[in-house]
Amino acid sequence: MNVRATAAETAGAPADEAARRIVELVARARDAQRAFEFAGQEVLDTAAAAAAWAIMEPARNRRLAELSVRDTGLGNADDKFRKNFRKTLGLLRDLQGRKTCGVIARDPVKGIVEIARAVGVVAAVTPSTNPGATPANKIVNALKCGNAVIVAPSPKGYSSCALLIDFIHAEFEKAGLDPALVQVLPEPVSKAATAALMREADLVVATGSQANVRMAYASGTPAFGVGAGNVASIVERSADLRDAAHKIALSKTFDNATSCSSENSVVIEEAVYDAMLDELRRSGGVLLDAAQKAKLQAVMWQDGKLSERCTAKSATRIAQAAGLDALASREPKFLMVEERGFGADHPFSGEKLAPVLTVYRARDFAHAANIVRDIYAYMGAGHSVGLHTAQTDLALDLGERLPVARVIVNQAHCLATGGNFDNGLPFSLSMGCGTWGRNNFSGNLDFHHYLNITRIAYPVAEHVPEVDALLGDYFRRVGR
Repeated sequence: MNVRATAAETAGAPADEAARRIVELVARARDAQRAFEFAGQEVLDTAAAAAAWAIMEPARNRRLAELSVRDTGLGNADDKFRKNFRKTLGLLRDLQGRKTCGVIARDPVKGIVEIARAVGVVAAVTPSTNPGATPANKIVNALKCGNAVIVAPSPKGYSSCALLIDFIHAEFEKAGLDPALVQVLPEPVSKAATAALMREADLVVATGSQANVRMAYASGTPAFGVGAGNVASIVERSADLRDAAHKIALSKTFDNATSCSSENSVVIEEAVYDAMLDELRRSGGVLLDAAQKAKLQAVMWQDGKLSERCTAKSATRIAQAAGLDALASREPKFLMVEERGFGADHPFSGEKLAPVLTVYRARDFAHAANIVRDIYAYMGAGHSVGLHTAQTDLALDLGERLPVARVIVNQAHCLATGGNFDNGLPFSLSMGCGTWGRNNFSGNLDFHHYLNITRIAYPVAEHVPEVDALLGDYFRRVGR
């Protein structure tokens, strides 16, 4: 069965015809999913493994990485190759041995038995910044839980996503699995088609532009969407400055900063400000003066929006675009600008999706935390904050006071936030930002979000507590 319509079949089709094709697409997925859901854990695991190997196999991974950069113009192929492999490998680690169908838990004391159930057909909305790794992550999670999935890629990322689906179908053929379990919207992908898919699906998982996330939440279908990134990291005075600079530089430059978890700002305590700037320079950063900063701002933002001329490009190309040829000749790894303000009048305080790092000076740790709060009041609330320090208990203070779902301590932020082999966060490319970021979840999107849980309640011995056992302390402190 052909589960990918051609561009010729849909080009110029009226809106009602396009909607009809979406309905047919979902119907095929639903038919395949009904049989797949009850095929047993071994079949679900086989499907997830097939989808994972489709992107991890080195030759296919290289093709996907190079095609992604060629067609989107975002990032660099070597980093995408590493991301495709490591993120999928980490996901397989997280899923290994996990039971996602049938009885998954029994509590004899409470008389509760839990049964894992699939959600149905998943609409996976994916961005151009990660047109291979993000759909692969969602597909593997969805299949592991007995679901079918239809991907709605960004138009720029369509070719990479479609090739990934072809690779998955090749693995499915070897494993005897129905290709209708994994499909992609027909080309050309439009907002109308994506919206129609959202309405017809059973669950939407949306990563990418905030417009798509808002559309997901407004679709009438249960949805998980993620907030805007604009990560800041704090360098506290006790930090190992060389280590901090190395990790910040690694995070800032990986895949030309396409990740929402790449630092956009670093807030440095005054006591180590100059020394930290020196370490950042040694790690490949170049600090711009006021005139250079103004030129960079003019090219990075046009009519208040980020320019494609700079998004996910190398620091050298960005410097050339800004007319900073002498600086470009030094082949910097990333550019740095000093800033004091926040908000639309200070665009460097926002997300840049480029190897450009905004630097703030803080009097002390409390002031640094307040600067981060002001940054997130403009953009990025709920995502995460980095902390470089020898006093790791300070992370608790940030976790209790700042509007963030994650505090990343002494790690390369963009590698750590979505899970890494040296921390315990789930491997994911979609990080929930909680109510701070207008999201309905605050964890890393993982397989749990692709499941329904049915609970069977058996009768147990009745136990009714005395009122004083529950309110006695309150009565003693306040009175009856």
